[in-house]
Amino acid sequence: MSNPTFDRIQAEITDNPVVLYMKGTPVFPQCGFSARTVQILSHIGVPFKGVNVLEDAEIREGIKSFTNWPTIPQLYVAGEFVGGCDIVMEMYQSGELTALLDEKGIPHQEAA
Repeated sequence: MSNPTFDRIQAEITDNPVVLYMKGTPVFPQCGFSARTVQILSHIGVPFKGVNVLEDAEIREGIKSFTNWPTIPQLYVAGEFVGGCDIVMEMYQSGELTALLDEKGIPHQEAA
């Protein structure tokens, strides 16, 4: 059975190398975890598409079912679910995040 919400999510993560499902927008995050994740991505200069789950209840609930992950934000790189804020922060601090971007051929700046 087709799920139109899942189809929309799949299209977003297929069409954009880096997608962040978040509360608010990259310019105006509306939760601390979303803000921290945006800061990390901005700091390493990764272009990404922000999807504001607060504007779309279907996406807000659907993204949790799509990944079986209960919280927002959710980061996708090259169509793969990476994790939420804590995982992204740990990967950033350990260097795994930039290594993943390198592996997937996604441009970014070296973290200072």
